Amino acid sequence: MSTASLRPQSLVLTFLGDHVLDQDVCVYSGSLIDVFGRVGVGEQATRSTLTRMVNRGLLRRQREGRRTYFGLTDRSEAILRDGQRRIWKTGAVNSEWDGTWTLLGFSLPDSWQRQRHDLRSQLTWSGFGALFSGLWIAPGEVDVSGIVAELGLAAHVKVFRARAETGMDIAEMIHDTWDLDELAARYRAFEADWRPLTDDAGNRPAEEALALGLRMTCEWLQVIRRDPRLPVRHLPDTWPATSAEKTFRTVHALLDAAARDAARRIIDTIPAAS
Repeated sequence: MSTASLRPQSLVLTFLGDHVLDQDVCVYSGSLIDVFGRVGVGEQATRSTLTRMVNRGLLRRQREGRRTYFGLTDRSEAILRDGQRRIWKTGAVNSEWDGTWTLLGFSLPDSWQRQRHDLRSQLTWSGFGALFSGLWIAPGEVDVSGIVAELGLAAHVKVFRARAETGMDIAEMIHDTWDLDELAARYRAFEADWRPLTDDAGNRPAEEALALGLRMTCEWLQVIRRDPRLPVRHLPDTWPATSAEKTFRTVHALLDAAARDAARRIIDTIPAAS
């Protein structure tokens, strides 16, 4: 995946998640321009992205003299903690599935096209697939109460926990409900891009390690956030998530110390105002 395909907002959040989360600080805009210039994002694009993120409630602006600093908000912190959980806790391979499914049924008036689109988008983000037109399903117990409440659709949505009947072909159901070929292709493309670095990532200069680590983590998040974490025992034997995750963790470990050293030297921070 080229840097051009990575959204500047995603790069900003990934960087702040790696180097600012839990530190209660704000980062100087010039430092962010420096960092993102190293991954091919120009100054104007960085400034525009920071402004849009403030307007969306993803960043807050803080001034110190003539300098402008940017810090996290509650909303962006929640997004970053979700990313950390997906990377380091749940992981890309669901080998501990207990057989439970979350089923969500909805019926919306024909004129509610926007609400239908928004609900489907949020369900896809949360790992659901369309079993039938108005019945969506996800592995495990997925809490969608926040999504339903935010969209104002509580009266139109019903949620259940269920298990498949004995003898049902779960692998076939999964294949019919999710696009496994596209998801597998994303994992294979990630590994093809990053596996070569398992040989020499530990020898890269600190500034290069910072840029590579930022790009790689951002790409990895894009892959796993599209993955509903389907039970691996019902996926093809050649499922590539395990190998791709091993590559990510290996290269990340090789780059991490140098990247953090570079970040400490490059970024200028001030304490976040209460």
